[in-house]
Amino acid sequence: MEIMHKRGAGLDVHKETVVACVRLMVGRKPTRECRTFATTTGGLLALLAWLTESRVRHVAMEATEVYWRPVWNILSDGPFELILANAAPIKQVPGRKTDINDAMWIADLLACGLIKASFVPADDIQERRGLMRTRKQLVREQTRHVQRLEKTLEEANIKLGAMISVLMGVSGRRMIEAMIATGPARGLKAHAERNPHRLAALAERTIKASPKELDDALHGRLREHHRFLLQLHLQQWDALDAAIREIDRQVTGRIERMDQEADDGPPPFRELIFRLSAIPGVSFLSATAILAEIGRDRGRFPTAGHLVAWAGLCPAHNGRAGKRKSARRRRGAPWLKTMLVQCAWAAKRAKASYYRAQFFRRQSRRGPQKAICAVAASILTAIYHMLKSGLPHRDLGANYFDRRSPQAKASRLVSQLAKLGFAAQLQPLADAT
Repeated sequence: MEIMHKRGAGLDVHKETVVACVRLMVGRKPTRECRTFATTTGGLLALLAWLTESRVRHVAMEATEVYWRPVWNILSDGPFELILANAAPIKQVPGRKTDINDAMWIADLLACGLIKASFVPADDIQERRGLMRTRKQLVREQTRHVQRLEKTLEEANIKLGAMISVLMGVSGRRMIEAMIATGPARGLKAHAERNPHRLAALAERTIKASPKELDDALHGRLREHHRFLLQLHLQQWDALDAAIREIDRQVTGRIERMDQEADDGPPPFRELIFRLSAIPGVSFLSATAILAEIGRDRGRFPTAGHLVAWAGLCPAHNGRAGKRKSARRRRGAPWLKTMLVQCAWAAKRAKASYYRAQFFRRQSRRGPQKAICAVAASILTAIYHMLKSGLPHRDLGANYFDRRSPQAKASRLVSQLAKLGFAAQLQPLADAT
């Protein structure tokens, strides 16, 4: 096999150690040297000095959890090109598996040009990505505490969750605080409220449930350990809410500083966020999270199809011996994929939009799950072209599929009638004069 890189190194990264193999071509035969370094800052600096002394031009490593990040950050100061590889495609064939063998295998694949580099964004994008991912984790934890609140109320036979749609809204929060004698009402009464009628009177008039239904739902047996659990989960929810607000302030501050530093070049980050927010189903928050995952430089992805495939929204292929078998979509970028699917569900509810028409068109043939993934792929494709061209979003409209070629639509309808057992012959109507 042709040698693409004559001076390269492969790294097998672990939590405490990193095994490096330097592969050099001397004549027509390769020479290999392996060393083990600690993953401390001193150990990684020694690795950097050894690779620089060996005049290595390319260094490849596996993407192992978060352990590759400090190695990447320190080696990025070296005079060589770093390549981050997905661990699945470069997995070694079964055999005698050791750390040294893995490092040698990565070095051999690098020399033959068989390692495909993964997308590693710039430092500012990675910082915003870390903040937005942490925010999503905190929101998930917040949701779990709301579920625990509702579970505690159900144990006390209080059906508050069935009467109001948002348990932590104004009405629900006010009634829960009255049950446990916390919040603004602490100084007004010395004990928790037990009267269902008075609890129901704390609800806003905008809720759909009637006072009688609320009175019946709030009539339960709330004991002291229930009140303790409600207070505990409420405090945890408030702490998470404060952390989420702090993350939002950090993200806003970083966006403003980045826009101030970028005097020329690409459009401001905030302007891009507002531009993407014009897409049906994409809010300001989701646009911020999407840009934090993919950045605003499209040079890493040659086409929109490459970006869709990287996100894990591209249809899978599993064909063998002329037969096509079922296959699931690959995992892709899970943080980006889940955000796009949430945007697709919101876009499906937007009236008079192309994405709504696309969903119902695909749903009738492929089911809701594949249909929503197709909508998510369309949203990501639109984002790619918007970032590449700088043009605003233009919805194709709900009647896009009806405006296509009349002959193609007529042929499709005739084929559907043929499947039902009918033979149809089409005769064009005379032009009305």
